[in-house]
Amino acid sequence: MMQKKEARLNRLLNAGRCLDIAVDHGVCNEPSFLAGLEDMEAVIGKLVAARPDAIQLAYGQADLVQKHGRDRPQLVMRLDMGNPYNATRHRSMWAVLQNEQDPVLPAVQMDAACAVVNLFMLPDEPDLFRQCVQNIARVRADCDRYGMPLMIEPLVMAPQTERGGYMVDGDADKIVTLVRLAREMGADIIKADPTSDPKEFHRVVQAARCPVLVRGGGKEDLQQVLVRSRQLLDQGAVGLVYGRNVYQHRNPQAVVRALMAMIHENASAEKAWQLYESQPA
Repeated sequence: MMQKKEARLNRLLNAGRCLDIAVDHGVCNEPSFLAGLEDMEAVIGKLVAARPDAIQLAYGQADLVQKHGRDRPQLVMRLDMGNPYNATRHRSMWAVLQNEQDPVLPAVQMDAACAVVNLFMLPDEPDLFRQCVQNIARVRADCDRYGMPLMIEPLVMAPQTERGGYMVDGDADKIVTLVRLAREMGADIIKADPTSDPKEFHRVVQAARCPVLVRGGGKEDLQQVLVRSRQLLDQGAVGLVYGRNVYQHRNPQAVVRALMAMIHENASAEKAWQLYESQPA
């Protein structure tokens, strides 16, 4: 099975590196996440043409990537869903697998290169954390059975009341601890939040002991995104998983070109910005 996982990982990690564009935001049931994703077929068509290494989707949209032929980006399939991303706090916080009977089979059927599940750590929500641990335990067993690489997304959130909606807590100690737990549970690849101080991100990489991709989060100024991305890549991340900082941008293809240059050509933030500006709108 490890050989089968390696084959899929080799498809996902292009020479050991990866840009994964996440457009699986529909499972969050949060209206603000859908700005820029109204016409999914058009969005996926543009992203495929931009040629990132991978595109992250849930089962119901995965066909939009797979219909593009053999040179398409690899599929990373989201297996779970939950309500922690909503702007208002719910009476009951939950995270469940989309297919509880055979959760990894849809990823196998759609020829995904990897499957991804969340590991939420929210203040005062131990039951949500327990649900995520149970989800991961179930999915890992099936990933081993099918030879499907497992990407775990450890998410340490700040208190909901601080900024409206749960936001990233960039505390390095907390992120390192949760990433270590994800590795202990059998992650083959980890999608981690950036630390508040990018110079501490090497600690996350060390704790993971497997390839680490950096999660993007909410839309920010692109030049700042590029500067931080370069810092995190220099700390040992092998790639990026960005969503809103790509699909909510006025020129997603140009953003993809800039990020791919950073990941695969070791371009500086300044060079990436120049590449972005040189791309037609």
